[in-house]
Amino acid sequence: MSVSAFDRQRSNVRLGIKLGFVALFFVGFGFAMVPFYDLICRITGLNGKTNAVAIVADKNTQIDFSRSVKVEFLSHSMPGVGLHFKPEGFSIRVHPGEISRMNYTITNTTDQVFVGQAIPSVTPAVAAQYFEKLECFCFSQQTFAPGETRTMPVVFVVNPKLDPDFGTVTLSYTFFEAVKAKS
Repeated sequence: MSVSAFDRQRSNVRLGIKLGFVALFFVGFGFAMVPFYDLICRITGLNGKTNAVAIVADKNTQIDFSRSVKVEFLSHSMPGVGLHFKPEGFSIRVHPGEISRMNYTITNTTDQVFVGQAIPSVTPAVAAQYFEKLECFCFSQQTFAPGETRTMPVVFVVNPKLDPDFGTVTLSYTFFEAVKAKS
């Protein structure tokens, strides 16, 4: 039994179409994984994702002046994105329940418009549920003009329910390019 060239070509075309659909499926799946992963991390507290729920809504919250927590600040940007991204200070000491603030300075060092978003992570991961951001540049995408420098705040509270054994909490941001912007 020999297969004609026409049958082989038709079989190859069908295989190509099937492989094209598989490729499209995985591209869509890859894009769908980002919000799905973010949702899972927010629900479970995995990967240090924090809730954006304000502690000030709790009427019984008091500042715990009997202890303090050292909060360290780190910043990273993806290689090759052309950002200079850093906190104004490496660390501060805060009392649990106290509203605190740290500014980050971001400079777009390229000659292109940059659209990106910062993704926060808190370590140790167990402390993430007690680190509550009230205001943060990470809540939405940011657009930077070429050469623009901007100072953006993160306002936060360390919940007094944080285990007293935790003396240091680290807030780390990684800045990702969200959209390839047109200049």
